[in-house]
Amino acid sequence: MLLRTVNATRYVTPLREGGSLPAIVEADDDGTYVLKFRGAGQGHRALVAELISGELARAVGLPVPEIVFMNLDPVLGQTEPDPEIQDLIRGSAGLNLALDYLPGSISFDPLLPDTVHDDPELASRIVWFDAYTTNVDRTARNTNMLVWHNRLWLIDHGASLYFHHGWDGHLGRSRSGFPAIRDHVLLPFADEVDRADEYFAETITEEMIRGVVALVPESWLGDVPEFASVSEHRTAYVEFLTRRLDDPRQFVEDIRDARKV
Repeated sequence: MLLRTVNATRYVTPLREGGSLPAIVEADDDGTYVLKFRGAGQGHRALVAELISGELARAVGLPVPEIVFMNLDPVLGQTEPDPEIQDLIRGSAGLNLALDYLPGSISFDPLLPDTVHDDPELASRIVWFDAYTTNVDRTARNTNMLVWHNRLWLIDHGASLYFHHGWDGHLGRSRSGFPAIRDHVLLPFADEVDRADEYFAETITEEMIRGVVALVPESWLGDVPEFASVSEHRTAYVEFLTRRLDDPRQFVEDIRDARKV
């Protein structure tokens, strides 16, 4: 399991819809990407969450734009008139994360007909996966999903895995529920949660989790006092996500309960 690495060649425009001010950039592979800055908001932890949850979602068959590592030269921000964005670019020099830009895509709107309304299996798998990865940011106010070529795409996983903002007792919290799932924008369409639970329980393995977590660069780990090494820090992610799959899965019960309301 590998991620490509590209180099940013042109800063096109900021995306001011997001709180972390991602940007559209061009790269040396002639591709266009949405760049997530290491120097923004929650810093590299948001990139770790984006990488682990995004690539794990892809591994289990959910639609996620290609994720790449992107090297950023701060000189690219010299033409940006906004000093806040200039500071952001300078503070993110080096390795960052980016998603393939989907030109012409539109934000998912639950009030407009599209494929998810006729695909309860996909809706159920997305709801299950977001509860599993504790993604608090897929609500009607901010769906973090795009419709492109009549297909739903998942973006912005930086708010998932919020346990890693405080590691104390993280293994115990791996068994906790996820009541925030009641606010998930796809919950009304998630009619096949039991099938989704069965599918993921068989599909997600420790080996798969370990392979995804291994993608995280060492420079984004090792800053947590609870762990003596980068290896221990990396293993903690694997243990949390593996134990979260153990029966009984309280977060699945939370989905069922939320759908009864």
